[in-house]
Amino acid sequence: KEYPSAGGAYLVTKDNFGPTVAQVAGASLLTDYILTVAVSASAGTAALTSAFQALGPYRVPIALFFIALIALGNLRGVKESGKIFALPTYFFMLNMGVLLVLGLVRYLGDELPTFDGPVEGQLHWGAAAGVGLLLGVKLFDVLHAFASGGAAVTGVEAISNGVPAFKKPAWRNARQTLVMMGTGLGIMFLGISALAAVIHVTPFENGSPTVIAQIGEAVYGHATLGDALFYSLQAGTMLILVMAANTGFADFPRLASFQAGDSFLPRQLTKRGHRLVYSNGVIALAAAAGFLVI
Repeated sequence: KEYPSAGGAYLVTKDNFGPTVAQVAGASLLTDYILTVAVSASAGTAALTSAFQALGPYRVPIALFFIALIALGNLRGVKESGKIFALPTYFFMLNMGVLLVLGLVRYLGDELPTFDGPVEGQLHWGAAAGVGLLLGVKLFDVLHAFASGGAAVTGVEAISNGVPAFKKPAWRNARQTLVMMGTGLGIMFLGISALAAVIHVTPFENGSPTVIAQIGEAVYGHATLGDALFYSLQAGTMLILVMAANTGFADFPRLASFQAGDSFLPRQLTKRGHRLVYSNGVIALAAAAGFLVI
């Protein structure tokens, strides 16, 4: 409500605590945007290779292709369209709703299968050194969790930066959107976590098939309708994740230009290309995310 003209964490912190403290928020967000692109492109690729496992050896080139495709679109000045982006979002949420409801029904009817023991390629749990809360958790797992969490948090920042795009009263509609997004995220995350625990799903070392793919396979089965629902789930997951990468390209260049304007980043990041986009920021983001994927 106080920042109806797009007040992201960087601008809010700068106004209230000064430009130096704002760099903590700015640097964190820039890192999160890079992670959003890298994690989303990689996870979208994992959803694709989970459905078509023959593509597994090509997962790095596929992820790089997704990053390059979105970067090219942003360099050409492609604007976000609410209707275009809404369709895959609703498609994904519909698939998740079907998965969670059918999973609950099969669980209550004692018809939900469980996986017995790890198979080749799956992670082994509990054998790593550690004490207390970190028993069995390696530093890599903590960093991996941070990467996934950072990718999710940017959705909140995207709404904060996009308040003027909402219908009036913009601040109220943006707040309602945040509440709906948080509620939907909580329901889906807790539902998937519960199903994973009940089915005894274990992630694979190479990331494919994904946890959601394994849950979908267990819930839907292998009948004709079950296979159709499984491929629908994987398609929705891939689409929503690849589109999530676009959030980074929409906000990273703008935030980098703010920090460059305050002389905390190279001035080249303030330059707009011939299509009025921050071309250098788009290229820098694509390069950093591509490096992480490789």
